[in-house]
Amino acid sequence: PIGAEVMVPMGGRIPADGLVVRGASDIDSSLVTGESTPRPIGPGEDVFAGTLNMSAAITLRVTASADQTILADIVRLMEAAQQKRSRYVRLADRAAKLYAPIVHIAALLTFMGWLTLGDAGWQPALVIAIAVLLITCPCALGLAVPVVQIVACGRLMEDGILVTRGDALERLAVADTIVFDKTGTLTFGRLALTNKAAIDLSDGRLAASIAAASHHPLCRALIETYGPVVARTGVVEEPGFGLRVGIDKSEIRLGSRQWCGVREEGDIEQGLLGPELWLAQPDRPPVQFLFEDVLRPDAVSTIRTLRGLGFRVELLSGDREPAVRYVAEQVGIDDWQASCTPADKAARLAALEAAGERVLMVGDGLNDAPALAGAFVSMSPASAADVSRTSADVIIQGERLAPIATAIRLARKSRTLVFQNFSLAALYNIVAIPFAVAGYVTPLIAAIAMSASSIAVTLNALRLRTGGRRRPG
Repeated sequence: PIGAEVMVPMGGRIPADGLVVRGASDIDSSLVTGESTPRPIGPGEDVFAGTLNMSAAITLRVTASADQTILADIVRLMEAAQQKRSRYVRLADRAAKLYAPIVHIAALLTFMGWLTLGDAGWQPALVIAIAVLLITCPCALGLAVPVVQIVACGRLMEDGILVTRGDALERLAVADTIVFDKTGTLTFGRLALTNKAAIDLSDGRLAASIAAASHHPLCRALIETYGPVVARTGVVEEPGFGLRVGIDKSEIRLGSRQWCGVREEGDIEQGLLGPELWLAQPDRPPVQFLFEDVLRPDAVSTIRTLRGLGFRVELLSGDREPAVRYVAEQVGIDDWQASCTPADKAARLAALEAAGERVLMVGDGLNDAPALAGAFVSMSPASAADVSRTSADVIIQGERLAPIATAIRLARKSRTLVFQNFSLAALYNIVAIPFAVAGYVTPLIAAIAMSASSIAVTLNALRLRTGGRRRPG
């Protein structure tokens, strides 16, 4: 209930929106807001349901009921986005809407014509009408779309791409704009040391041995870089500041610039693009460790490929502006927005749709779920939050982004084959119907011809199986 005090242990999820009343820690908000680095919090600061308490136990006072939290807002945004999502009429449905009445009218007119103009009676007229119905049986038309989709989905699954909705490939084939999330999508959502070459190995291993006492992502990144290391004993974590070991003049600190006593001017780099740690030792100059969110290895080439396929590309992120700008410049995206809330992302996609664009949204976080649910078509990596994978039309496996372009190419090829199948079915009917109406086709021959047309569209769909495959890394 509102006003209740809740103790959240280190490593626990914040259960409700609230105000910190005791304790200090670092909060990982990446799942909810898209921020790539934890933020320090202390008494008097707000925390939100779903975020992760990283460094120390805190006590918070609940300030919102379950239906008033940010998570509840995201759920409401998802529901609204799904209701507003444009209803896509499948190609087969559009074709059947025209084809079915035409076939029945043709058979009826054939029966009436032979009955009134012929001299053989109603039985031959009925047999000829049945032959017309058989020869125009929409088997080929009914197979034109699903057989292509089945073959395409099987081919994509072999390449680590899972299609979760029946009309996803049709939507994907006509999309013209792609919007990316940053953290966890263009990047891995994990931090890595970027200036290792400028750091003495002994300093790096010392910092890593101190960092072993913490679960903070920056400390984990240090250990991954210099590990395995023997953890230092006697390390004390000061939530929101850093780690210290030793006492008085022998104290060593690993933490923020200010806490380590580093001046703002004249030092190495200001760490504006990504987070930083400093190692402060007695009688030695401070050592700076710079980190950044690791970009996926093929992000740049994938963006270039998507542009070559005719897509306009945007980046929407909940992270800080410097970090978003840096990634956008690295991958070559000119249109980007930072500090986006889930509502901001959903509103941007709605505006693009209102302008006539068909948007493919690619995201992974809880904050992306409303945009994924409301987009014309959507994709998520397999590492995404459960709710994001549920909202997405296509899920891609592996650490690379190349499957996005693979899926688009195959979707477009599938659409081409579907239209070819429609053309084959139409050509068959144009040739066969006059013979059936004229009485030259028996029901048996009509059944054989109808089966042949079905085989033809199936064989055409199997052309999707040809060509090489590239598995995602």
